[in-house]
Amino acid sequence: MGGGTATISPFKDQTHSLAKKILPWTIYALLPIALFRLYFYPLQLPQSSTDQLPSTTPVTISSSSSLSLPPTQFYSSEEEGKTNETPCDYTRGRWVHDRRGPLYNGTTCGTIKDGQNCISHGRPDLDYLYWRWKPKQCKLPRFEPNTFLELIRNKHIAFVGDSMARNQLESLLCMLATASAPNLVYRDSEENKFRRWNFPSHNATVSVYWSPFLVKGIEKSHGGPNFNKLYLDRVDEKWASDLDRIDMVVLSIGHWFLHPAVYLEGDLVLGCHYCPGLNHTEIGFYEVLRKGLRTSLKTIIERRGSTGNGIDVIVTTFSPAHFEGDWDKAGACPKKKPYKEGEKLLEGMDAEMRKIEVEEVEAAKENALQFSGFRLESLDVTKLSLMRPDGHPGPYMYPFPFANGVTERVQNDCVHWCLPGPIDTWNEILLQVMKKWEGELRRGG
Repeated sequence: MGGGTATISPFKDQTHSLAKKILPWTIYALLPIALFRLYFYPLQLPQSSTDQLPSTTPVTISSSSSLSLPPTQFYSSEEEGKTNETPCDYTRGRWVHDRRGPLYNGTTCGTIKDGQNCISHGRPDLDYLYWRWKPKQCKLPRFEPNTFLELIRNKHIAFVGDSMARNQLESLLCMLATASAPNLVYRDSEENKFRRWNFPSHNATVSVYWSPFLVKGIEKSHGGPNFNKLYLDRVDEKWASDLDRIDMVVLSIGHWFLHPAVYLEGDLVLGCHYCPGLNHTEIGFYEVLRKGLRTSLKTIIERRGSTGNGIDVIVTTFSPAHFEGDWDKAGACPKKKPYKEGEKLLEGMDAEMRKIEVEEVEAAKENALQFSGFRLESLDVTKLSLMRPDGHPGPYMYPFPFANGVTERVQNDCVHWCLPGPIDTWNEILLQVMKKWEGELRRGG
């Protein structure tokens, strides 16, 4: 009653005491969950401008109703049929360990060029086989050989370009062979510069055309001039003459433009690159690459457009080399693991070559709008390839190079890729581009 001493409820006191005891344990329980969430789903912080890739074309993977995405983005969905998909830029990401390893190996695939068969040639470290490319915002699906074969049923896909085109082709053949064995139906000579395979299970044809410039070129030879001669206004008919029999063409050039060469348009000499002793103006090879690719894409569009039949065109962007010393000494490309994100920036020649190729694909898309049935895309693999210095044959371009000890001189290949190896990722992304195209076709896009 009034004037009496206030009393505290025993129940309230017990509740307060219980709360004091539970609160710390609640914090301890939630802390690991929060750390787990941050580790696997880190906050997206703004990137340094030095690691931004120049603008490229929108690439969408899986299905999407939008065709106006930010540069180099695709859509990916981990659930079949999911409609609310997340935009994903596959050029930005990191290499993560994958204990599953590749679909094939050096003994199960019979179409690997000897120089890239690193396992059979005795490369002792095999960790390079157990990495997968993980884009920042989505999952890049593992290659599905049956899906790829179904997409090229009754079609002809041609890889045209230099030895990187061949490297990518042989990777694809090995991956497809895990589902269906290909038959070699044509080869030009022992050099294997022009070959064709057929997959009877799907009546699908896959071929390779050697054309290191795409335009008409006379390659240097031991008995002739020590430079190449390029006609930048004329396409190489060794592949272009077959355009009416090709449904999809994958172009890959770059490294041969670094060699000494004389450049012409018509009968007019424009200049040369590294041609001491010749009375020609020294010009850089960047614009020469641009002219050559522009001529090639223009020819494809005009020839197929004039017949009313479109074609699918992929341009695989420049693949960086990883020489760290003399090419003929041990340790030329010694790295055993991928670069971490931010450890190696895309810059200099690698960035410029890629930029030119992407820009020319974008310009060709505009040119192709006057015709129907054309689908063009950049397969932008430069950055993800730059981060794999461990994926080259190095000295294992030859069998067991150190069987008799380390010699003073040993040739190294730090340009091409071991098979299996990082180049398999190129074809994983290629498949996603094809699936995106197929989805648009079914939707009438």
